[in-house]
Amino acid sequence: MRLDKIIEENLKTTRKEMKRLFLMKKVLIDDKVEMNPQRNVDSKLHKIQVDGQKLQTNHVYYLLNKPSGVVTAKKDTKFQTATELVKESERPEALYPVGRLDRDTTGLLLLTDNGQLGYDLLQPESKVTKTYRVIVNEAVTMEDVKAFKAGIVFHGGVRCQPARLSIVSSASRFSEVLLTIKEGKFHQVKKMFLACGKKVIGLTRVSMGPLVLPEDLAEGEYRALTIAELQQLKTYFR
Repeated sequence: MRLDKIIEENLKTTRKEMKRLFLMKKVLIDDKVEMNPQRNVDSKLHKIQVDGQKLQTNHVYYLLNKPSGVVTAKKDTKFQTATELVKESERPEALYPVGRLDRDTTGLLLLTDNGQLGYDLLQPESKVTKTYRVIVNEAVTMEDVKAFKAGIVFHGGVRCQPARLSIVSSASRFSEVLLTIKEGKFHQVKKMFLACGKKVIGLTRVSMGPLVLPEDLAEGEYRALTIAELQQLKTYFR
């Protein structure tokens, strides 16, 4: 949450009073003077002190193993949404999915009510990588690996950033690969393989930045991030 919002909610300050707190250097983050009222902080990660008082936040962070058929949205009139997989008692009003996965794509999805963190994770300059396990309907070759590394060009001339493609297994009618990208274009993974004349028949996101899909988290299940996992996201709190 933004620091000014935390102060406003906890101390009920006016804008003038809040400005004075910063000018008088009475706002400390991890025992250091903080002058940026828009800084994103969380008391699980940061020591937040204002005029001698320790302030708390109550954001939630969930890892969801999204199943096929569920849409990456807060509300939908036709399909079940990712946020609806979270129990109502554990679902704050502001909970939303960070980024998107296609309805038929499965795997790792981060849900949080910390909107600023979600925004910062999706910014191009953050260069957050996403890795997918991809099933393709024919053989994937070293020529494909080279093409992905050079940057796939979509039909129409749009060029993707270089991507890392690793072949797990390859046969004439079925291949399994791991693909790591830094972008989030619409239907990007499917379009990348279509540009190589191949069709994606299975797609699962296995990691996003430092977060990895737990092997023991079944499709449709979710759990709170561990403190260690949240610590790995600390660099994106700005």
